[in-house]
Amino acid sequence: MAKVVSGIEIPDSKLAHEATELVRQYESEMLFNHSVRVYLFGAMKGIRQGLRFDRELLYIAALFHDMGLVDTYSTESKRFEVDGADVAREFLKAHGVSETNADLVWEAIALHTTPGIPQYMRPEINLTNAGVLVDVVGIGYDEYSSQQRDQVVGTFPRGNFKSEFIEIQTRSAMKKPVTTFGTVNAGYVEAIDPNFRQTNVCARIHGAPWHS
Repeated sequence: MAKVVSGIEIPDSKLAHEATELVRQYESEMLFNHSVRVYLFGAMKGIRQGLRFDRELLYIAALFHDMGLVDTYSTESKRFEVDGADVAREFLKAHGVSETNADLVWEAIALHTTPGIPQYMRPEINLTNAGVLVDVVGIGYDEYSSQQRDQVVGTFPRGNFKSEFIEIQTRSAMKKPVTTFGTVNAGYVEAIDPNFRQTNVCARIHGAPWHS
């Protein structure tokens, strides 16, 4: 794997290597390439904004952020983001990483699809979310030069990313649609099942066991 892409070094530590090997073992090429692109775009933004962040922790958060979409690590009742966050935290703790740093990576992964919050949190959380946003839906696309984008995609190709990513996300959401309440993941179910309706928050309030 390339060590430097568009001026961004990919962490080369023993921990980073073992994380890469684990993720590559379970993720498809599409998901793996997406995960590394998330790191690269996130790190570029962090450098551009003059943020101080731990590149190794950002890399591991980016690597593991979609592991909850993999059947091996998908639970029946948790959001896929939490499944991935749990795997990353267990990996880090098993490798002697401090609880504080393991929890930081957990938060970065668990919140990576949550709008309006990560950008106000620690840089590793903010940048994981930022990398996801630009690579999946193009938010921040023009903040990167065409050369930066081309070098990242040239090293870690997108292939048929849009269709394949929607397919794997939809498969995950359809397995446990209850976990999509209040999240962007409900959109995957709505796109394929016209009869699906999220529980309305007003209905939940009215249905609460209080008298008023």
